[in-house]
Amino acid sequence: MASVDPPSNSDPDDDPPRHPRNPFSENPLANDVSQAPQNTPQQAELFETEPPPWELTIADDIATAKIVFSEAPYGPYDYRIPEEYRDLVKPGMRVSVPLGHRRKKMIGWCIETQLGPTKRSGKLRDIIEVLDEEPLCDAHLVRLVSWISHYYQTPTGQVFDTLIPSSVRANAGTRERTYLTPCKQKSDDKSIEALPAKQQAAFRFLIAAGRPMTASELMVHAECTRGPINALQSKGYVEVAVRREMTTAMPMRWQKDDGENQQIHTLSNEQVSALEKIDAAIDSGEARTLLLHGVTGSGKTEVYIKAIEHVVRFGRSAIVMVPEISLTPQTRGRFERRFEGVAVLHSQMTPAERHYQWQRIRRGEVQVVVGPRSAVFAPLPHLGLIVIDEEHDASFKQDTQPRYHARKVAHARAMSLGIPLILGSATPSMESWHATATGHAELITMKDRIYQRPMPNVELVDLRIRDDRTRGAISRPLHQAVQDTLNENGQVILLLNRRGFATTIQCPSCGHVVSCPDCDMPLTHHRDGGKAVCHYCDYTIATPPWCPACRFDGIRYGGLGTQKLEVEVKARFPSAKIARMDSDTMRRPGSHQRVLAAFRSGELNILLGTQMIAKGLDFPNVLLVGVINADSALHFPDFRAAERTFQLVTQVAGRTGRGERGGRVVVQTFTPEHPAIQAASRHDYLQFATDEMVSRRKFNYPPLGSVARIIIRGTVEEVTEAVADSLLGRLEAARLALGVEVRLLGPAPPPITKLRGKYRFHILLQATDAAVLGATIRRATDSFTIPEKDDVQYVVDIDPMDML
Repeated sequence: MASVDPPSNSDPDDDPPRHPRNPFSENPLANDVSQAPQNTPQQAELFETEPPPWELTIADDIATAKIVFSEAPYGPYDYRIPEEYRDLVKPGMRVSVPLGHRRKKMIGWCIETQLGPTKRSGKLRDIIEVLDEEPLCDAHLVRLVSWISHYYQTPTGQVFDTLIPSSVRANAGTRERTYLTPCKQKSDDKSIEALPAKQQAAFRFLIAAGRPMTASELMVHAECTRGPINALQSKGYVEVAVRREMTTAMPMRWQKDDGENQQIHTLSNEQVSALEKIDAAIDSGEARTLLLHGVTGSGKTEVYIKAIEHVVRFGRSAIVMVPEISLTPQTRGRFERRFEGVAVLHSQMTPAERHYQWQRIRRGEVQVVVGPRSAVFAPLPHLGLIVIDEEHDASFKQDTQPRYHARKVAHARAMSLGIPLILGSATPSMESWHATATGHAELITMKDRIYQRPMPNVELVDLRIRDDRTRGAISRPLHQAVQDTLNENGQVILLLNRRGFATTIQCPSCGHVVSCPDCDMPLTHHRDGGKAVCHYCDYTIATPPWCPACRFDGIRYGGLGTQKLEVEVKARFPSAKIARMDSDTMRRPGSHQRVLAAFRSGELNILLGTQMIAKGLDFPNVLLVGVINADSALHFPDFRAAERTFQLVTQVAGRTGRGERGGRVVVQTFTPEHPAIQAASRHDYLQFATDEMVSRRKFNYPPLGSVARIIIRGTVEEVTEAVADSLLGRLEAARLALGVEVRLLGPAPPPITKLRGKYRFHILLQATDAAVLGATIRRATDSFTIPEKDDVQYVVDIDPMDML
């Protein structure tokens, strides 16, 4: 079976071990974020034995706060707010509190405050310290946290930690500075004249400045040493205040775009029609979801920009999400040329840079925020529009806890704020497409490319035909097409969704396959550095020169990765300048920008890589796109396999024909008759969606139903399976108790049966209603405990995007 690389964030077991006890209540699933249920409150004194009396409070009318933690026990727990903090503590702030009989200090998040009688009379501990001067997220975001926690069954504190970047919590790139201000009581002439000359001069300058100054500033401007200033401070003439602030404005080294020229064209009739519908939604003041289905090259980005200009006129701002970091420089450049305040958030920024941008956003200095899925949490104070470009992309799903989907979270945030959500794609997800059919979203269609440019011609190369095959990865038709394109001074994009050099290392003598000891998955040979790497857990060894099992020295490297493809392309086209884009070459900050800028300027002739080059990029001189293996994801044990294949082929095909010279696409495949590949070759999304919906209706797969997945993992296979069986029994009991229709499959080993030294089993749940799934899982896992000696944990994945 052909295989592809897992996404960079796809490790299903990266989550921290789940606390065996589910901390959530039995409230039904809320459809609206504004109605998200609160977790059942608990009292901090539940963990008390005999705390000192000064830590206890018994009162009928006190100020209390509900606090949650990102580590077990998760809470929420009630704490008393001391008088000195009563006006400071607000939801969305961090506080330090005592927890447990040992009075351990814990950092928690405040989710609610209350002034009045407590629901339960008892002894409450006091909040020790307030860690933030003001809330790190507003009331809307606090409600969004509660909704995410409930829907995705994740502790609320862990959701807060995801929403607020670690660089913000750690105040990265900041330092404390001491500022001096004149004491008003001693600013009269009589008091000043009593000072020595140098102290008098310094004090008069501080008064004249009219603003707080640091000691260093005052020394420079008053032309004195530190002595007079220290004397003024000791005499009480100046007041001292300590502030934490950014050291300097962050240099925008990562904000260089890829060299795209500004292109403002007259809107086509389709673009005008689409923009009118979006503007009407903005002006309505209502929460609405709009699906902008436009073919590749139809000018969707220009429509986004015009719509955001409409939002900005009213003093509001927007979030624009893109699926890949490689798209960020291009998208940011387009928006920065049209708007004064643009901020970027992505994982290649340093902690100081991310914190600096986050603070700019929070202060309202930014009109547009651009970034991947985490941008959905940008703390814009006056958010007026959310745009998700390439909304179909699987990278919008987080694969570590909390396992949220940015599209669903964006919908919840938009509904809460009463603002529009625009979903844009040439190949919409089946969920979004079905939403337009059921009236939950409005469909806006753009069927033509700008300037009436034709869609590229797609040629399917059947790799089963010997005449078209060669000894390498590039067929004869594709080789000739690349040569013709280079002769015409055009550029080429080659897609192979598998990194590394060889995907298997096998001994032809004894048949031994070099595998990861922790995952039981074949290691991939990487020519760079001469290493063999597990792409699931990063286990790395030096590539063995002989078979580890029988010592045969003729070990064979099989399969094809981007490194091997690069070697072949260089050998076939020695005069061409080539660059490779995959997660191995794009690790350094700014790597994407440098390669894309060089490709756009014409310094490179051929760009090859994984799926990061398949979407959203706009290069007018690309005349040819070659898909090395269109079947790589087609035969995965996943009901979304056909959808992913159609989307990938269609998207990469759309990278060509964007200039005046047109373009062509060559797709190599062993199954050219497959409906998904046939539809992609015709750019026929409607036919694909119709056929795909028929297939999914047989089993009520999403979007016609809902799916959840529970992954159970442990160090001993038999014990892990026993825990999985026990959990299945509880799910069966919960289903019967609730009287609901839920289909249970498993427990069974997933395709990746062992990962990072843990044996794995999974249980799949299907139902027509997401609320039913959520309620069943909560009822089954409430009070479900696993003995520590078993060393087994489980992870709940709502709306999973892969089944590996």
